[in-house]
Amino acid sequence: MGATEIMIRGYHMDVFGHVNNARYLEFLEEARWALFDHKMGLEVLAQEGFVLTVVNININFRQPAFLHDLLMVETNVKKWGSRSAILYQQVKNKKDEHVIADAEVTFVMVDVKTQKATMLEGGLKERLVSLMRD
Repeated sequence: MGATEIMIRGYHMDVFGHVNNARYLEFLEEARWALFDHKMGLEVLAQEGFVLTVVNININFRQPAFLHDLLMVETNVKKWGSRSAILYQQVKNKKDEHVIADAEVTFVMVDVKTQKATMLEGGLKERLVSLMRD
């Protein structure tokens, strides 16, 4: 569905010479922002009174990434629920396509007025589904 490139820089590294595990949360978030902001407009959703909120992330670290590696973060929908959806994100080394990490990210759309997860239905769900098909 969506793919985001990330070049590994020195500030991503830890003292062991590979990407620090906490940076993967940032890489995954960057890819989600790129997907949702580019194709859907998070600002439009916010104007309509909705915010996308991550409620759970499970990350598997498969192998290390190093300085100057070019990573691709791919994002797809794994499952739709009535109030939440699960995204599957995979981080690959662009050079050899080895999987560096993968994650399942559960999100809800929160109604700003009620501060509660809203139902993923009607026009809202249609927009999310069309976004994930592109």
